Amino acid sequence: MTARAGDDIERRHVCVSQEVELGGRRIALRKPRSIDALIDEEDFTRDERLPYWADLWPAARVLAEMLAGETGAGRRCLELGCGLGLTTIAALTAGYEVTATDYYADALAFTRANAIDAVGRAPDTRLVDWRALPNDLGRFDRVVAADVLYERAYGALVADAIARTLAPAGVATVADPGRVAADAFVQACASAGLALAGAPVRELRDGAVTHRIRLLELRPSPVS
Repeated sequence: MTARAGDDIERRHVCVSQEVELGGRRIALRKPRSIDALIDEEDFTRDERLPYWADLWPAARVLAEMLAGETGAGRRCLELGCGLGLTTIAALTAGYEVTATDYYADALAFTRANAIDAVGRAPDTRLVDWRALPNDLGRFDRVVAADVLYERAYGALVADAIARTLAPAGVATVADPGRVAADAFVQACASAGLALAGAPVRELRDGAVTHRIRLLELRPSPVS
């Protein structure tokens, strides 16, 4: 299965490897060599879809490092927007039963291959459009997302997705570097019955640049 998953994406993409530290060890993620080569004019014309999934964003690294230190055995985790799969790999490492979702089928393929390479098993995967969220995703103990608030409309969509998939005693974390929809997301969460339980900031040093990532922690609002 490992060879098949990797061979499939290697046949369809020119890939490179990016090393990243996770939980005290180095892992290698396969990724497309050129994001520009993935841009589809028809997709962009239809819904301004761009292949942001194909890069490894600082917020994903911060969220993954946090998840890797959790204890997920016997618990379910949903990732909204899995990209290359680093956060999903961290959740699998922590012992969660993971469902990885994305708007791009290629993101799911890379996530499966990278997870198999890193931890020897693949997550469940599901192609999901937040504008038409499936009703059968179920409820999860943990819902996570990294750097998904980069379009204004996504604030309400991500809040709704979390409200509909988070278990009554669950916790959601959205890692955000200060994107345009972050404030609208927090407001939409309140309207959707989610309470902001914390928003610590973690710094990630990347060469000469320091990224400040806010970890928005959400829980179902107490019933009065």
